[in-house]
Amino acid sequence: MPRRRTPGLTDAELRVIRVLWTRQRATVSEVIEHMGPGPTPAYNTVLTILGILQRKGWVTREKAGRAHAYLPVVDRMQARRTALTQLLSRFFDYSPRELVLDLLGHERTDAEELRKVRELLAQAPAEPSPPERERP
Repeated sequence: MPRRRTPGLTDAELRVIRVLWTRQRATVSEVIEHMGPGPTPAYNTVLTILGILQRKGWVTREKAGRAHAYLPVVDRMQARRTALTQLLSRFFDYSPRELVLDLLGHERTDAEELRKVRELLAQAPAEPSPPERERP
């Protein structure tokens, strides 16, 4: 049975696309060279990951001499929003309030951090609540 497709990014995919977000364009060899700390993956492993990212629509490629260069299609902010939406839907029943309460309730948050959160909340535009989503 084939593996189920992951709509978001796996840890390995995230590690690869971070290089592309930083460099804007890179060949497989350049991705490997700029992956930073941690074990260095094999060329074919990175090539496979880039192929998966391309099929998912996260990157595109273009001919660069004899090699191919990969470019991110989805930027870092879009990726964060996608991941956050998945997190909200899977664990917090689409409730940003529940997410914030859980985050602030379980982690040690110093006074400065809380002050910054309050400032962000004060600056946030008040939007009408979205219509209630159907839940499975």
